[in-house]
Parts: sequence; structure tokens; C-alpha cells
Amino acid sequence: MKKLLNTLYIMNENAYLTLDGENIVIKTDEKSARFPFANLDSIVCFSYPGCSPALIGKCCESGVGLCFISPSGRFLGRIEGRMRGNVLLRIAQSKLFSEPQYGLIRDNVAAKLANTRATVKRSLHDYPQLDSDGVLSGLTDKLDDAAERVYEMSDKAEIMGLEGNCAKAYFAVYDKLITQQRERFRMTMRTKRPPLDRTNAVLSFLYAMLTNDYASALESVGLDSYIGFYHEPRPGRCSLACDLVEEARCIVDRFVLTMINLRQINEDDFEEQVSGAVLLNEDGRKKVVRLWQEKKRSVIMHPYLKQKIPLGLLPFVQSNLLAKYIRGEISEYPAYLQK
Repeated sequence: MKKLLNTLYIMNENAYLTLDGENIVIKTDEKSARFPFANLDSIVCFSYPGCSPALIGKCCESGVGLCFISPSGRFLGRIEGRMRGNVLLRIAQSKLFSEPQYGLIRDNVAAKLANTRATVKRSLHDYPQLDSDGVLSGLTDKLDDAAERVYEMSDKAEIMGLEGNCAKAYFAVYDKLITQQRERFRMTMRTKRPPLDRTNAVLSFLYAMLTNDYASALESVGLDSYIGFYHEPRPGRCSLACDLVEEARCIVDRFVLTMINLRQINEDDFEEQVSGAVLLNEDGRKKVVRLWQEKKRSVIMHPYLKQKIPLGLLPFVQSNLLAKYIRGEISEYPAYLQK
């Protein structure tokens, strides 16, 4: 099993990264810091000045992913070294995904809907009073029905329409699952670019982080993260990573609820822009990243492997299973289902 290595997060927006021997040097206006390069799996920068060519070369040579994300949490780009894995796998991927993969699409969307339902059911189990008006139980019925109906569909646009309607219904009532700080984290709909409230801000931030994790995992097993089976190819978008993230959004959704309800984040961790956008401030990003890293070290039972794994290895496991499916080693790709 792959070892869960460390991710270095550069939170200071004015930091510049250089290489000194086997150490990363982080320079800011006030001071500098050093970290050993060994045992790093990836580097995520929320800074604008960037990195030295020497550090970029070292990352490419060592297979360490270098990702740039805006301070608001929007994915900007990734730098990867030489593609790892067998070129025949990428050829098989391109050939397979050149035709509509309705089996993969249906399983992917059905898993997302089932996992969304599980997130709501978990909250209802802990706080049954949240469903006093029957709205949440009505949503779980809608999601359950949609997860079954998707297998009756053979048109991608129709599947996307079903998924979109369910997502809209889910986020319309998402803040009903918030039991603490409701007024400060009120959310009426999903807003992305830019997020217009605190809950959307932290959701967008963590979705971007999770997508980067999946892109790195896909590249590590030799798949092209830009060639997907559901999301349309688009310059700069890791379509396959976006595909697999759909199954795992439930992890972020539940984690955000936990942080809010346990008061691990509060209104002081955000700032409102003149444009109306609401973003995590530097202290808020540091806090969320620290809690997210702790979450990734927690252990889950993988539903297909029947093995316990650190949550942080889930992207790697799912990427490996997809590669096995593309190579014909397993008859179908087992989408992740939250238990």
C-alpha cells in the first residue's frame, strides 16, 4: 500500500519558494523558514510570487506535485514532472474515453447521489428534530429515487440534468444541517465563482484541495488527469479528477458541517471583498488546512477492498481501481460509496 506522505501548504500570500540543497526555503518580507524536501508528496501554494526554477526542477525530478491555488481557493494550475506509468495505459484511457462511457457515468452519478443521501441521513440520525417540517426526509427520498432512475437513462445531457436538479435541491437546504452558528453560516444556494457566503467559501476551498489530491493520485498511477469520462475536456481543467471527486464530495460536505457545528471555524476566519465575495482569510485557511490534514489521517474501511486505509489515500486507491478497470483487470470500476 502506498505510504501517506506529507503535503506542504504555503499559506502566506507573499511567500517565495527556493531550493537550498535538500531543503525548501520559504522567504517572506519578515523572515524565512526551511523544510526538508524528503518525505514530501506535494506542495500547495496559495502565494503569488511563486517558486524558483531550481525548486520546480527538483519537484519534477522527484515526482512531487506542485499546485497553485488562489487565496480564495480557486485552482490555478499544476506542475508535474514526466508522466509516470505505462504509456499503453494512457493510450487505452484515451481510446476508451473517446466513446461515451455510460456505465461509468451512471455509476459515478449514482454514487454521488447515494453519498449525498448518506450525508443527510447521518445528520438526521444525530438530530432528528431537524426534519420537523419533513423537508430533509423528502430530500432523501428524492435522492434515493434519482440514484435508481439514473440507470434508466442513456443520454448524458439527461443524466446531467438529473444530477443538477438534485444538487440544487440539496444545497437549498444544506444549512438546515447546521446546528450551531446558523445565522453566521447561512446558505441559500451554491455559489462558486465567487462564493458569496462563509459556507460556500469553505466548501469551494476544500473542493479545490480535494481535486488537487485526485489529480496527483491519477498522475501517480499513470493516468492522464485531463482526459475524463463525464466532465467535458477543457483547457486547464483536470476533467478526470473532477469526475472522481464527484463520488467524494460527501467527505468535504460532512467535514464542513463538523467544523461549523463544533465551532472549529467562526466568522473571524473570513473576509468580505468589495465585490461581495466571501473568502477565508489567512488565519482561516491555516485553520482549515490543519483540520483537513488531521481528517486525512483518520482511518476508514474501504467498501470494495474491505481494508482499513487512511482517508488521505482514498484518491490513490480509487485511481488505482480505475487504472485496473481500464487495463481490463477488473470488469467494472467500483465507485466509492460512503458507509
